[in-house]
Order: sequence, then structure tokens, then C-alpha cells
Amino acid sequence: MPPLILVVDDEPKIVRLARDYLEKNGFRVVTAADGQSALTTARRERPDLVILDLMLPQLDGREVCRILRRESDVPIIMLTALSEEIDQVTGLEIGADDYITKPFSVRALVARVRALLRRTRGDVKAPSIVRVGGLEIDSEKYAVTFKNNAIKLTPNEFKLLVLLASRPNQTLTREQLLEDIHGTASSMDRSVDSHIKNLRKKLESASGKSMIETVYGIGYRFIMSP
Repeated sequence: MPPLILVVDDEPKIVRLARDYLEKNGFRVVTAADGQSALTTARRERPDLVILDLMLPQLDGREVCRILRRESDVPIIMLTALSEEIDQVTGLEIGADDYITKPFSVRALVARVRALLRRTRGDVKAPSIVRVGGLEIDSEKYAVTFKNNAIKLTPNEFKLLVLLASRPNQTLTREQLLEDIHGTASSMDRSVDSHIKNLRKKLESASGKSMIETVYGIGYRFIMSP
């Protein structure tokens, strides 16, 4: 069955444009025009991906994103008319996997949707299970635990953890990490930094240990000893 995409925007023209082009490219589409309806629809329909506008009535996109991320690992692309970097980074920090600014090309939006679905549907080239010092990463089950306590990660956080933990003590550049999670090294460096910041916080909260070290000016490495 084709992937189901939830499009959330309070501008009917944008919803219609995105829905028509996504359906023309083989996707199924459901829509919502406000934050509360978006949550209701997401819980009922369980979409494969959410395209979420930042500025929404009732609940804004930031709050919807936070709630969705607490409840599921569904991939989220944030739509925003704001071009400032701080707004883009904020979206990534609260759990969005990607963002696209308005006005946008519908062809570019479909390309982003396809790329994100490919990344989040198990295209992880690493051992199926990585175990390091109480941390266990199961790529087949898409699960991370520390001493049997589950750690909930977003798709990009999970992929970054697999990449880093499968190469302990090896420094990976931002460009390498961007290439692996986005399929290109041309995205903002700050997108990787935001995902790493969230990942590091979750790992430290679960384990009480620092597992990811910043190599300033280069990238990151996984430093937890076996």
C-alpha cells in the first residue's frame, strides 16, 4: 500500500497543491487545517510521514511537533514561511526531521518526502545489533535500550547513533553524517548539531554518562567504553 502522508496547513491553497501533487506521485494523503485536528488525524490514521506548518490555529506547529514526537517516531517535515535560521533550528531541536520554507516547489517537497521515507524505512547499513557498555541498539527492531530501559529516539537521532556507535572512538565529520542522514552534504551543518544535541541529552539522561564527544571544527565521535 502506498505511504500515507498527513499534510497540515491552514492555507487551503497550499493543502490542495501539496495533496494534488503528492497523490499524482502515488502517495495517499489526509489533511488537517489546525493543530488539534492534526493530532486527532495523526492518532487515528497513523500516517507514514507528516508535513506540518509552523504557524497553525489552536495549537501551533511547534507544540504539535512536540506532542507527536512524544507519542511516535513518525517522520516530520516542518513547513515555515520564516526564513531565519533560528526558526529552522528550533524545528529540528523539538523533533522535526527536515524543514522546507515557503514558498516551495512541490517537486522539491515530493523529493524531500521520498528521501525522508527512504531514510526512515530501515536503510541503515550497520550490524543489526550494536552493544556497548549497557547500551543496545537493534536496527531490525528499531529499538535502543540502556540496561533494558528503552530510549525513545527520532529517526534521524537513531540513524546518527547507529553510525557513531558502530564506529566507537572514530571521529565522523559533519559532512559524513549529513551524507548518511540526508543523502547530501549540502544541508546546514546546524541540522546535524541539533540532532546530536538532542541525542546526547537523551543518552545522558538514560545512562548518566557522556557518550558523544564533540571534536571541535570537525565533527563527533562515540566515546563510551565497552
